[in-house]
Amino acid sequence: MSRDHVQSAERSAAEAPPAAPTGVETPFLELLARGASADAYEQPVLLARAEGRPAETIGGLERAKVLALRVRAELEGRRRREAELSALFETAHDLAGLRDLDAVLKAIVQRARSLLGTDVAYLSLNDPERGDTYMRVTEGSVAARFQQLRLGMGEGLGGLVAQTARPYVTDDYFKDARFQHTRTIDAGVRDEGLVAILGVPLTLGHHVIGVLFAADRRARVFEREQIALLGSFAALAAAAIDTANLLTETRSALAGLERANEIIRDRSAVIERASDVHDRLAELVLRGGGVHDVAAAVSQVLDGTVEFTEAADTFAAPLEASRAEGHAVRHADDWIAAVTAGGELLGALVLHGHPGLDPVDQLTLERAAMVTSLLLLARRSAADAEQRVRGELLDDLLDARDRDPRLLRERACRLHADLDSTHVVLAARLDGPAADAEQEAAARRRLGAAASHLAATRHGLAAARDGGTVLLLPLTAGETATGLARRTARQLGTAVHEPVTVGASAPVRDLAAHPDHVAAGYAEGRRCLEALRLLGRAGDGAAAEDFGFLGLLLAGDRDIAGFVDRTIGQVVAYDERRGTDLVRTLDAYFTCGMSPARTKDALHVHVNTVAQRLERVGRLLGDDWQDPGRALEIQLALRLHRLSAPAQH
Repeated sequence: MSRDHVQSAERSAAEAPPAAPTGVETPFLELLARGASADAYEQPVLLARAEGRPAETIGGLERAKVLALRVRAELEGRRRREAELSALFETAHDLAGLRDLDAVLKAIVQRARSLLGTDVAYLSLNDPERGDTYMRVTEGSVAARFQQLRLGMGEGLGGLVAQTARPYVTDDYFKDARFQHTRTIDAGVRDEGLVAILGVPLTLGHHVIGVLFAADRRARVFEREQIALLGSFAALAAAAIDTANLLTETRSALAGLERANEIIRDRSAVIERASDVHDRLAELVLRGGGVHDVAAAVSQVLDGTVEFTEAADTFAAPLEASRAEGHAVRHADDWIAAVTAGGELLGALVLHGHPGLDPVDQLTLERAAMVTSLLLLARRSAADAEQRVRGELLDDLLDARDRDPRLLRERACRLHADLDSTHVVLAARLDGPAADAEQEAAARRRLGAAASHLAATRHGLAAARDGGTVLLLPLTAGETATGLARRTARQLGTAVHEPVTVGASAPVRDLAAHPDHVAAGYAEGRRCLEALRLLGRAGDGAAAEDFGFLGLLLAGDRDIAGFVDRTIGQVVAYDERRGTDLVRTLDAYFTCGMSPARTKDALHVHVNTVAQRLERVGRLLGDDWQDPGRALEIQLALRLHRLSAPAQH
């Protein structure tokens, strides 16, 4: 069914009577359950008309059909977004463990082609030495000439993308005059049989280094979401290329360090001091020293004061000069050596009060800066490795794959975690708006990093799951699950600069012997998280204990919808059939202390209207509906009904 048809049906449903008769939604729920096509949703309406059903019933079926189609479209959209995000996460995971650049780029092109459903996907890179661009990776291509194309800068659709650094799409390549056609390019495209082409730039900083394409052999209109998705894959491809370049630059830096040491050893006049510097720095690295230890060691050798500092505005100009030149530079009476890794500025080593520095000492300071960058990279790599190990252990506990208590304890012990102590399982999720899929993925990465850091400092575990993060944190003496959830929400929100909602389980114990407790706790934490969102408490943290009797419902497998239906279902159904306001009147009546006079003020109606509505409620629920026991159940059902209302919008 077309989008215009669905929108027209929605407008008709909005102009029709308020609600559908009870039971008309059943055939559509069955269609939703078995994943039927959109055309199948017309059958219940056509059947009712063929059977000569009343106009009210047919109208109700039309409205139920519109709602069912809306739910189906939403489900399909969510499944599509889930597949897209999964592919992006898998690609990011490949990038994190980059070993073979060609394999990563191939995976990116394959996944882009699969998710966009195109015939062909390909990636081209610029060649600065030859001044042109060439095909690097293709997927789905069958023409040899197309796969070997080399294009001059500014030629074809790719040239237009490279010039403007913006995505471009053409529905019919050969009829599009916005870009420069050449015989070579057109011949290759014609060999491949391409018609519709979408191209997005691969950028590093402000520079375009290539273009990622998706193309079909038939006319096609690419939607905005598909353009954004291909752009996300292009960003990952650019990051993969940049990472490979950084690895090459790091190897070159190491090679440069080795060459420098050879030069120092050859200079007999300074060999003793250079050897001393080398030995001290090597010893620091071997015994796990930090950047401040390096600064202290160089201070002794150079007979001055050396400190490591983050990039600061005070040294902005000389620091940039040091990074650009690759040497230490003088700044007033100080010397500054940039600490870099590839193109990333990590900080600086500053030698204070030592204006007269001979070339050997300058080289010593520069080599110390290089060792400092290696130590910082090693620390980052170790943190990444520990984060992965913590996530793998928590994944095993959640999935209950490794049930050997001894092995679980040993793995946890290596991470300074104690599975025999009391823990709380926390489900955390971002609640801030995301402009696009790329920003959402970046926000989730920040949340994962912040959660991993928090878990490491608290001797717990953390892992990404279900579009958010799950943490397993120990519960200290005098601490409650509620307090831990609120503090975690506050700490994570501060770290990522966005609201983070956290739901916590009740305390769980004996996790090594009973890893299934972790999965049960996670399910409970997620239910608490959803309850917080329904209550409009995004960015807060809570446990089941915070919800009173509602917490008992959240903590177990309770039939909440059935309870509401049994308690006030007749009133809700009466409102749906008649378009009345009995549920709101009943809610206001209890809120106003069961006072008709205050109720009529709250509803802005006459007191006789309140009395008539309550009389109708009595006929629907029975004469004992105001007895204390029944009244408590009715109030609880009203609250649950109200909490579930936002999910229906």
